[in-house]
Amino acid sequence: MTKKVFISLAIILLPFLSSMGQNSLNNAADNIVGIYSGDQKGDKFKAKIVKLSDGTYRGQVIWMEHDKDANGKKRLDTKNPDKKLRNVPCDQIVLFSGLKYDADDKEWNGTKIYDPQRGMRAKLTIRFEKDGRLRLRGSLLGIGESVYWNKIKE
Repeated sequence: MTKKVFISLAIILLPFLSSMGQNSLNNAADNIVGIYSGDQKGDKFKAKIVKLSDGTYRGQVIWMEHDKDANGKKRLDTKNPDKKLRNVPCDQIVLFSGLKYDADDKEWNGTKIYDPQRGMRAKLTIRFEKDGRLRLRGSLLGIGESVYWNKIKE
């Protein structure tokens, strides 16, 4: 194969090759909307992502496997840095709000995610993996951690 033919072939195939390994679910903003199951360090939960009237997205816990404390009372968001939110039940915690879709990068970002186990917020980016799981990546001061949620068939 001549060098010219090889370069021409590479140019034709480049868009196809660069899309390999990506999930087409990342191609449309509203694909993120739905109910997901997750497990954060042994805490099994379900979260719902909805589209808000301003076009951004919010993620909120809607169910926790262990929603009661040792005394049988509903667990609360006691580690929240905002003292007004420390009485929110664990199955109603808003994890993020104001999430935006970035069509160029084919991911969702532009907000912070709240970690109720640690009582902290981190910069958030979200995208679907090849296997269909939703990867939520939080990063703070250059250190990041990813968690994976599975979309529940409705």
